[in-house]
Amino acid sequence: MPEFVSAAKMDEIEPGSGKSVSVRGVKIAVFNVNGQYFALQDTCPHRGGPLGEGTADESAVSCPWHGWEFDLATGQCVTMAGEQVKTYKVRAENGGVYVAMET
Repeated sequence: MPEFVSAAKMDEIEPGSGKSVSVRGVKIAVFNVNGQYFALQDTCPHRGGPLGEGTADESAVSCPWHGWEFDLATGQCVTMAGEQVKTYKVRAENGGVYVAMET
């Protein structure tokens, strides 16, 4: 059963931005879209770009290195069919952002 683990403080991630974090040794990108938080694998499958440094809009993040876009909710690549990054369940409560990790 997954356990929700602290990834960041809510005030560390401004609306429309993301942050690269390490949770239990796993690189994860956490995004704030109008107060709704999303978490994805931080590494782009194309060339390893840090997705947490990418530009997020209402539904997708764009890799800062080569522009591949990934749906924030599903991890599906919008620009390259068949590519995908892992997504994580997120809870935002009591000023913290928590990501579900397997125990």
